[in-house]
Amino acid sequence: MKQILKNKKNIIAIMILIISVILYLSYNIFLREDANTSYALSKYGSRSDEVKQIQTKLKRWGYYNGSVDGIYGSQTLSAVKWFQSKNGLSVDGVAGPKTLEAMGINSSTNTSTTTNSTIDSNLLSKLVYAEARGEPYTGQVAVASVVLNRVKSSSFPNSVAGVVYQPGAFSVVSDGQINLSPNATAKKATQDAINGWDPSYGAIYYFNPNTATSPWIWSRPLTVVIGNHRFCK
Repeated sequence: MKQILKNKKNIIAIMILIISVILYLSYNIFLREDANTSYALSKYGSRSDEVKQIQTKLKRWGYYNGSVDGIYGSQTLSAVKWFQSKNGLSVDGVAGPKTLEAMGINSSTNTSTTTNSTIDSNLLSKLVYAEARGEPYTGQVAVASVVLNRVKSSSFPNSVAGVVYQPGAFSVVSDGQINLSPNATAKKATQDAINGWDPSYGAIYYFNPNTATSPWIWSRPLTVVIGNHRFCK
């Protein structure tokens, strides 16, 4: 009889242990799923400071003409869709992780360890590759430097994403080349520019004289010529 009771106790203990393990695993799976979906998905009807950031950036870049009130209304929805369509993103009107990343916004509830500096580096590498692959290495560093110089200038948006996605700034955004994967050279050139090397000598513009059609760009003060690009202020 004692042996039977002992066996029952052992069985009960084992069952309790199994149930505890199941509950523990279920809880952790829930946490992981919650972490993966914890991005602040700003969408139609949302009201938050993040929506204000979205509106501010879209207004600066010319996509949005409404009030910066933190309310995700129809105008904000249309502006987000326009931004998404221009930048090779899924046009759903929802400011999800990829759209926020393209805008240079690091969501407060984003649990990813990716930092803004990493996002900027990746995006800048894409621009360098799209705009200057085939150019001398120094010229690729100079292209990255132009973007960074614009970020510092009060005449341009104050983030790499803002500069890159400013409407009409770079043709590679419009034609989709910005979505190409950068090679090792473009990444290294980008890092050199981030580290402080500026072979453009402070330029905020560059152009190819063989393809430029705007008389205005020729009026800008020249700083240096590297490969097929003229860099100017």
